[in-house]
Amino acid sequence: MATISVSVTDQAIASIDEYADFEIVCGDNDGAIAHFCGRCRSENGTLAALELEHYPGMAEAQIEALCRKAADKWPITNITVIHRHGLVQAGEPIVLVFASSAHREAALAAVQLVMDFLKTDAPFWKREHLADGTRGAWIASKVEDTQKRDRWED
Repeated sequence: MATISVSVTDQAIASIDEYADFEIVCGDNDGAIAHFCGRCRSENGTLAALELEHYPGMAEAQIEALCRKAADKWPITNITVIHRHGLVQAGEPIVLVFASSAHREAALAAVQLVMDFLKTDAPFWKREHLADGTRGAWIASKVEDTQKRDRWED
């Protein structure tokens, strides 16, 4: 059974290096650790930040369910998701996902599945804060994101 850790925080994630100790919690038979770091893009200098709102409690439960889905599908040993909420400046990490397994295919696939579902199903809402100081629109899900998620459905 996989160990699952989920954190939704308003604290800045300074760098992925802070989570190097994830390797410590991996088992002796874990030959692979996959990770993904999603950052706030500047959109060629037009975006200063993203404001991320979430549904407390439900967001964590939904992310944990996504992690369980991945662990049920592949032999994952550990999976960790750290997701920001609040105001995230351009260039700052928004989400980190780590997965470990005996083999790379399972770890890589688990990270991909979690990210594909996070983009469409997790209760987060993003609003643009533009570089000119104005607030932009709330960002809607993209058709491409839904298509990526749907490929995982059995």
